[in-house]
Amino acid sequence: MKTKTIKQTVIFKANPSEVYEALMDSKKHSKFTESECIISRKVKGKFSVYDGYAEGINLELIKDKKIVQKWHASDWPDGHYSIVTFSLTKFNQGTKLIFTQERVPEKLYKSISEGWHEHYWEKMKNFMNVTSY
Repeated sequence: MKTKTIKQTVIFKANPSEVYEALMDSKKHSKFTESECIISRKVKGKFSVYDGYAEGINLELIKDKKIVQKWHASDWPDGHYSIVTFSLTKFNQGTKLIFTQERVPEKLYKSISEGWHEHYWEKMKNFMNVTSY
């Protein structure tokens, strides 16, 4: 199967800890996605997001800086995983998130790439603007 890599950069008006927590805290992740999300906070721990649509394993976790996960979506071929990396750095008064998803099935590249904007970045921005920590 041919695959492609998605690369996106997003700026949030929140500090790196708030962005990290939105991605790694099950309750916060569930709240901004409006779905059931169960996320282990340990390396080799499992996660399931968007009511089980995507699942995987944490490969590397550096608090407030980096998350590397092995992802599988329910509509992908059995056994096919992509590698997702969220890199967080302080940027002005907020956070720059550099996102990479390797091994995305080529035929799904466009919809998955657009999906990250619609189902993650926009929802996270809205969540962080209305949530106080």
